[in-house]
Amino acid sequence: MADNSPPTTGEATYGNPTRTSIVTGVALFMISLDNLVVTTALPQIREGLHTTIEGLEWTVNAYTLTFAVLLLTASAVAERFGRRRLFSAGIAVFTAGSVLAALSHGIGLLVAARALQGLGAAVVLPLTLTLLSAAYPPDKRAGALGIWGAIGGLAVALGPVIGGLIIHVVSWQWIFWLNVPIGIVMLVMIPGWLAESRGPVRPLDVLGTVLASAGLFGVVLGLVRGNAAGWTSTEVLGSLVGGVVLLAAFLVQQTRTPAPMLPLRMFRDRTFTAVNAVSLLMYFGMFGSIFLITQFLQEVQGAGALGAGVRMLSWTGLTLIGAPMGAVLAEKLGGRLIVTLGLALQATGLVYLALVTDVTGGYAALVPGFVLNGFGMGLFFGPTANLALSAVSREEEGIASGANNAIRELGGVFGIAVLASVFTSQGGYGSPTAFVDGMHAAVWIGAGIVALGAIAALFIKDAPKAAVAEAPAAETPAAKAPASASPAGADRELALSVDD
Repeated sequence: MADNSPPTTGEATYGNPTRTSIVTGVALFMISLDNLVVTTALPQIREGLHTTIEGLEWTVNAYTLTFAVLLLTASAVAERFGRRRLFSAGIAVFTAGSVLAALSHGIGLLVAARALQGLGAAVVLPLTLTLLSAAYPPDKRAGALGIWGAIGGLAVALGPVIGGLIIHVVSWQWIFWLNVPIGIVMLVMIPGWLAESRGPVRPLDVLGTVLASAGLFGVVLGLVRGNAAGWTSTEVLGSLVGGVVLLAAFLVQQTRTPAPMLPLRMFRDRTFTAVNAVSLLMYFGMFGSIFLITQFLQEVQGAGALGAGVRMLSWTGLTLIGAPMGAVLAEKLGGRLIVTLGLALQATGLVYLALVTDVTGGYAALVPGFVLNGFGMGLFFGPTANLALSAVSREEEGIASGANNAIRELGGVFGIAVLASVFTSQGGYGSPTAFVDGMHAAVWIGAGIVALGAIAALFIKDAPKAAVAEAPAAETPAAKAPASASPAGADRELALSVDD
């Protein structure tokens, strides 16, 4: 349903702002919440499906890997064939994946369902921002996007609690069943509540998508199977070498194709390269550690799903405070300082947790580490997106934002694969003592990786004030809204993706 009121600045708008806000907000909350509640359900999934840590890794990574690799391609397809049409298709795919996940009686089907959900999320999540931005004139857009970011942050804070409550009252399958009626209602609402719009048509880099997907899958498969099959086995070495070769072919192909999905020339800018390196390292260390810490609350401390969710509020709730504070402080003190500080706090928090976690310790001893990590993550998320976008021209903001999202999600994928491998080699699920031994080794490595991110952040160059000024009114909504941005950097920030 189009909004017939004239734009205030001569820039075209598409759709009724209020209805667009409702639809995109519900979609954003559903997708952000889904991955967060899965994190809480990992121990129950392990017991219910009788799976190993490999199965849990793929339960998380199948979603994240699919999401990260297809993010840029999905955005380009939406600009070409219509945002509303692709948004509706993405909701349908995500809902179908949720049905399959809820019906899964084996880890193989659950992993496949999670990959299907990742495909739907790759389509829907960036479009929640693009559709919302296109529905508002420039003078009202900032407020709308602020609410959009707050919705993502709310999902981060409430996700573990809601997931724990559902598991406590019913079962882990219902974290997926919950999406089904919401998805169906949205599919009914979308035709009348969203207006169709398109953006600048960009060629699709199909070969690049295939090479990147196959290469990343090979590397992750090798990392996940390393301990079980042996690091020198044909299966593992073949996967790792094959994945690296395909990724090298992808990089070569990106330099030769006229329309690359990941323009490597953007990495000539020191700040853009540094921001993406920092994002990769932060997600690697932090979300690989979170994968184990959330299970520690249940497996060792016996908190239960709901108890673990409530305990995580001392972590997730602090991101809601740190993110807006980080954005404000970055304007006054510079983004490099705030990002470095945020990473340093996170590294310190992980070191603290590695030192104090033991078999007999209580939750209270963990709280200082949780607070440091949550607040540090918020400080990191606040200025990171702006730093990445300030390093490119305005017409490249969409692809730059998408690249940053994809790279940080891949950091989470590799972090979970590597730190779970360390956990298995040094301990495991055999006993509380074995779990703590494995987690200690993994979290120490995670802290070191995040500390490397703090060092890498020193290479960021703060953008001049003019770089973040408002664009001319003649720009289109698609150009002003990064097509692949995340909600205030927090859409899957505790989603283990390792998402937000």
